[in-house]
Amino acid sequence: MNHRPVDGFSKLSKQRKIDWLISEYLYEDRSYEQILQQYWNNDPDLQKLHEEFSENTISNFYMPYGIAPNFLIDGRLLALPMAVEESSVVAAASKSAKFWLHKGGFKTTIINTKKLGHTHFIMEVEPHKLQHFFNFKLKQKLFDATQEITANMRKRGGGILNIRLIDKTAEMPHYFQLKASFDTVDSMGANFINSVLEQFGKTLKEEVNNDEDFTTQEKDSLQIVMNILSNYTPDCIVRAEVSCKIEELNDDSGISNEEFATKFKRAVSIAEIEPFRATTHNKGIMNGVDAVVIATGNDFRATEACAHAYAAKDGQYKSLTHCTIDNGLFRFWIDLPISVGGVGGLTNLHPLVKFSLALLGNPSAKELMSILAVSGLAQNFAALRSLVTTGIQKGHMKMHLFNILNQMGATEEEKQHFVTYFKDKTVTHHEVIAELNRLRN
Repeated sequence: MNHRPVDGFSKLSKQRKIDWLISEYLYEDRSYEQILQQYWNNDPDLQKLHEEFSENTISNFYMPYGIAPNFLIDGRLLALPMAVEESSVVAAASKSAKFWLHKGGFKTTIINTKKLGHTHFIMEVEPHKLQHFFNFKLKQKLFDATQEITANMRKRGGGILNIRLIDKTAEMPHYFQLKASFDTVDSMGANFINSVLEQFGKTLKEEVNNDEDFTTQEKDSLQIVMNILSNYTPDCIVRAEVSCKIEELNDDSGISNEEFATKFKRAVSIAEIEPFRATTHNKGIMNGVDAVVIATGNDFRATEACAHAYAAKDGQYKSLTHCTIDNGLFRFWIDLPISVGGVGGLTNLHPLVKFSLALLGNPSAKELMSILAVSGLAQNFAALRSLVTTGIQKGHMKMHLFNILNQMGATEEEKQHFVTYFKDKTVTHHEVIAELNRLRN
């Protein structure tokens, strides 16, 4: 089929978008229309709300929404909402929560909540001259010019923390930054930060043009390249940790507490020095983090980008978690850079997001940071616990079993047979197919 480009697709009605797709890409097969329609919400207002979250929407894409109970976090017992399509993630988090429930649970510390943004600009000027201008003229003007934008945030205890001029001319000719730090309180603050930065760009342009100390050539050379927040927030950090005496570190795999602790610490150490392992290690952490991020209506792409940048902050990509064994005490922790909010965006609109936040007690941004770090730490503990004892496939494939059976069109009776069949053995795709064929023949 030779496809043709389309003009004005965004202006078409939902039905006309679907008609065009079926005609142009799906060989006039109307069964695809039924697939799309079955995911529409019966409530037309709720469906319209979902469609307005994004552009060119034709249906809703469902993800499983699960609950991981028994999380004792800073003395509070919580059930975590998790939106994730990967088998075993919710089960693993739940298992970790139960493991640590009677060992003091998870403890968290908010190390900092500073967020960053930059006005990136080019100017052919001596750095010391620009620095003098910034220190004695521009900096205060930037604060003054954004008073109206920051008013509401300042009332809530946040706002601009500091503004610095950064000389980047060694990396790129004539390249400078206005680097600003922010406290956005309980909101993620992306729109707030970007609005402030855009005003920075305007004020910088105006003040340079009005300053008699700059030559015409210097003024004409000024180019505001962009004004944008950074999703890398190395100063917005939460620590989550668990600890207990080794004699309390009971595992049901049959190995001794001491052997378990030693193997576990060694696995973490490997992820601290080997990037190939660290990548998979940290991916597992983000399984737990992202599932709660999505369920609470926050930006999981920002969370991912920040975490992985932080993992490489020392010049080599490393584990986000760490482990020590000192004087018979086992300690496992994560320092997670994460910028999230409990107000604004989807948090005020999406009904399931509202449910998630209510379930968590409508947490502040700091409390949500703690919950997310705990979810990541729990996920990592469960993964490493499996890896150093029974192996990762036993648990993962057990959870994946129903995905395989559903693909094969298994009946409920057949599914129950397989639950019993694999009770004491590791699930493999090959074994499932072979046993299913035996049952049916």
